[in-house]
Amino acid sequence: MYLRFPPQFLLGATSLTSAHPGRQLLRFADDGTFQVSIFEDLHFGEAEDLEWGPQQDVNTTRVMNVILDSEQQQLVVLNGDLITGENTYRHNSSAYIDQIVAPLVQRGNYWASTYGNHDSDFNLSRSALFAREQHYANSLTANMVQTSNAGVTNYYLPVYSSDRQDRTPKLLIWFFDSRGGNQYQQQINGTGVPIPNWVDPSAVEWFTSTKQSLSRHYKNASIPSLAFVHIPVSAMLAFQQASAGVSPTREPGINDDNPLAPQGDAQGQGSVSGTTFTYGGQDVPFMQALLDTPGLMAVFSGHDHGDDWCMNWGSRLPGMNITGNGLDLCFGRHTGYGGYGTWMRGSRQVLVTESSLKERSVESWIRLEDGSESGRVVLNGTYGRDEYKPVEDKYS
Repeated sequence: MYLRFPPQFLLGATSLTSAHPGRQLLRFADDGTFQVSIFEDLHFGEAEDLEWGPQQDVNTTRVMNVILDSEQQQLVVLNGDLITGENTYRHNSSAYIDQIVAPLVQRGNYWASTYGNHDSDFNLSRSALFAREQHYANSLTANMVQTSNAGVTNYYLPVYSSDRQDRTPKLLIWFFDSRGGNQYQQQINGTGVPIPNWVDPSAVEWFTSTKQSLSRHYKNASIPSLAFVHIPVSAMLAFQQASAGVSPTREPGINDDNPLAPQGDAQGQGSVSGTTFTYGGQDVPFMQALLDTPGLMAVFSGHDHGDDWCMNWGSRLPGMNITGNGLDLCFGRHTGYGGYGTWMRGSRQVLVTESSLKERSVESWIRLEDGSESGRVVLNGTYGRDEYKPVEDKYS
């Protein structure tokens, strides 16, 4: 079963869902800009019963505060692995949401989430996380695909012009649940029941049908769009492992998770137990649906804490049977002190303007916890050929 926002939402009404009447819509600022700050892999609740675990959450909150005070974002995306679910208890797992969103609530920020593989485990369910988020008026997280295997965070948000008389969205933001982890409160012979870690076909079907509905509604307009999904698609692995690989000057960023762990790869499943998965093209339908989306400019993922580069998918990559069309694929930056790695924490920024949308151009950079900026690039028709300054591999 698919859930879509009601027609009045698409036409520019002031309510997002029936659960939160009167909610304001996302809009470009008066200067024509719209900026997103991405918090990746926060991993709250890790080792909560040890002294160093809660201190990690304190450090993560500090990083979030630095980013929020340094940038001028209209939306924050919590792009998966909000919590380390295998380390939390049933009675308090979803309550970590309150701690995560406190800096956003304090500032009145809107946010939208995707859930990652660590957000599902024996004591933590995606549905509980979603229910907790719905307590907050500024949470724009939604669930538009309610089939049994789709996960939770499959939905889209429209962004409207700074001109309030213009009732056609200028930007669409798509969110997908790449699932993974273990089933809530389920075990077989004392071991957890793993969840597939790729975007489910039912979510792909919803994506395809919803795109068609929007196109008809807006008279075949090709609305520019961005997408967020926690686990990266396998095209990023194919690019990384190609002979040319990730260039430090053409794809600036850290590239320390090499090889990276894409959708369908069990090595990215954390502490998943029981039967795991081997890659067999499970994300190909999702990748093809992304390529078949007119106006889609870039897709942003996390999961691999040691990577924060972007690539232009403009060709058929080795080992793949589908051909890229110039879509840009990006990693964010590991934000949380939970999870593996000691790379300096930070947050990818995504900036679009109403004028730059005409050229399908996106500006992006990493804001680090020390306040510095890293790896600023322009994702446009020449990205992947343009030369940039290499990124310094900083550590916390």
